[in-house]
Amino acid sequence: MHPEGRMSFVERRKYLLIMQRRYKKASWKEKSRLLDEMEIVTGLHRKSLIRLMNSPLDIKRKPRRRERGPKYGPQVRYVISLIAKALDYPSAERLKPQLVTMARRLAAWGEIQVDQNTLAKLAQISESTVRRILDSISRDKPRPQARSTFRRKSFLRNIPQQPIPWDVAEPGHFEVDLVHHCGPSASGEYVCTLQMVDVATGWVELWAVLGRSYLVMRDAFIHILSRVPFPIKEIHPDNGSEFFNHHLLRFLRKALPQVRFSRNRPYHKNDNRFVEQRNHFVVRAYIGYDRLDTVAQTILLNKIYQKLWIYHNFFLPVRKTKEKIIIPSQGAKSKVKRVYDRARPPLERLEESEVVEAERLERLKRLRDSINPLRLREEIYSLIEELFSLPGTRPGVTENVYETLNLPLSLPEKLLQPVTLSFDNQRPTGNIII
Repeated sequence: MHPEGRMSFVERRKYLLIMQRRYKKASWKEKSRLLDEMEIVTGLHRKSLIRLMNSPLDIKRKPRRRERGPKYGPQVRYVISLIAKALDYPSAERLKPQLVTMARRLAAWGEIQVDQNTLAKLAQISESTVRRILDSISRDKPRPQARSTFRRKSFLRNIPQQPIPWDVAEPGHFEVDLVHHCGPSASGEYVCTLQMVDVATGWVELWAVLGRSYLVMRDAFIHILSRVPFPIKEIHPDNGSEFFNHHLLRFLRKALPQVRFSRNRPYHKNDNRFVEQRNHFVVRAYIGYDRLDTVAQTILLNKIYQKLWIYHNFFLPVRKTKEKIIIPSQGAKSKVKRVYDRARPPLERLEESEVVEAERLERLKRLRDSINPLRLREEIYSLIEELFSLPGTRPGVTENVYETLNLPLSLPEKLLQPVTLSFDNQRPTGNIII
């Protein structure tokens, strides 16, 4: 159909072919009624319809015997080009309704001179003719290409898109994710949980941040990197901008120059399956889905996470897939049966892998033996009740995110500090010492 709702030539001829069969079989009165109907539908003159009904019809348009001369001269082209320039070269559909108005406006400012004949032609010119005129004129100055301070495609091009294999045996391959504690509304700043899960052992690292800025993400990674008791080989987050930005990647590559970075494939939500599972069992199962958005809630949540770090890594048994058996089935997808190994806490799996230094592993085991898991669980639930009792942010009150940075760790410093990494205790302007 025509953009304005009129019938095209081919559509009108198809309609007339159908009506011609009825017209030839109709009586004189029926022919008069059919002509009235065709006048309304096609918009053609009655004499033209009678001539068409009494002659052979062809859907294809016959070529012209001689071409028509130009209807709109150089004056109309010049006026249209100047109006298009004044309106920053819009499309013909947008330019056509404004031709007469803009011509009079530019004439009032002395930019052009138009007479009534030119205005009449501007009023009756079609969109297709305006489009052809716009295609034939060139801009006086090409529009500069829009620049972006963050070119996402070129920035992420060198980071491979592939999941960590489920059967990787070497500890140190971490899946990373950010859990949002925004409640039913994602507006404003709120608390997020940065979680890292080792695929081989199930070792979990947690830290709460207020917002998703580089300052808080850097501070969270400083705490986590200073607490992981074994070397990190790979970091695999999703494609979120809180992870993949120039500042954070520069920081991580300087702190961990040998670490490999990878990311999720598009439309493969199961590429981070291990950390997504821990998002539910370690974070949501304890903290829930309520909104947390204050400094006090962030600080208390990190106290909870420090105890959950011990509780999960030292005591809670974790099962790991040992084998996948594919069971073929008819008429449907094949089923996969998973065979799991014996459930053990992540610390025991680290002990078997022999990736932790003997002295450091001994300190971790002594810390585990000095803690009552039942009392530790009661302390965790008591702190969670205290967290739920804290009020949220109030309208008009600004939360100082700097108060959540550089929080002290509850475990002994000699236990937490790795041999190869140490960080200064300055504000986010401080440097990493390697």
